[in-house]
Amino acid sequence: MENIETRLGAKDWPAITKELHDRGFVIVRDVLSKKECDALITGYNTDNTYRKTISMERYRFGQGEYKYFRYPLPELITIMRERIYAEIAPVANQWMQELNIDKQFPATHKAMTKLCREHGQEKPTVLILKYGKDGFNTLHQDLYGEIYFPMQLVFMLDQADKDYTGGEFVITEQIPRAQSKANVLKPNRGDMIIFTTNFRPVKGTKGYYRVNMKHGVSPLHSGNRHSLGIIFHDGLS
Repeated sequence: MENIETRLGAKDWPAITKELHDRGFVIVRDVLSKKECDALITGYNTDNTYRKTISMERYRFGQGEYKYFRYPLPELITIMRERIYAEIAPVANQWMQELNIDKQFPATHKAMTKLCREHGQEKPTVLILKYGKDGFNTLHQDLYGEIYFPMQLVFMLDQADKDYTGGEFVITEQIPRAQSKANVLKPNRGDMIIFTTNFRPVKGTKGYYRVNMKHGVSPLHSGNRHSLGIIFHDGLS
């Protein structure tokens, strides 16, 4: 079995980043192995590497639970966080230029982490989410503080239509002066979705304009659904 660095290095990043730029999200197939997915799920219940557990019902985020990792993060997650950030940071900076936003993101994730810490954001925001029957996640954006990177990742750890039914990943686009558009995604176990944290540029007749986006999970009909979320900026709490 290839290790994660080899698998990531073999992906067609020019094609991936072009789709990410043009649509605001992209599915990358077969990033995690079944063994890696199973280990992350097992670790959800047995590991002591988490700093905080959140009940979605308590905060009216939906129905389900998630846990934030503590530092140091597992090696697998650290490798993915640093390697993928370096591939997509140029797209984030291109978005800023197209929208005339006076902001540029560092080329490396280590520099991004340093920037967060300079603004008091020191808590890791990588998390594992668990949903059971009827579980769902309301539409939201993961910002966590003044400093945030405009893209994030989610990895599916269970197989749709085998381990669970329903539970689609939903991304909405609030198009100016129009109704919202919903994108409903159904990735397989081990697949990664790269998607915008809160907005993307869209080219119109008079240049680029901003489209705000949110993401969530539709209700599960049966089974259990686990996912790994990797957010590139740290949080305040």
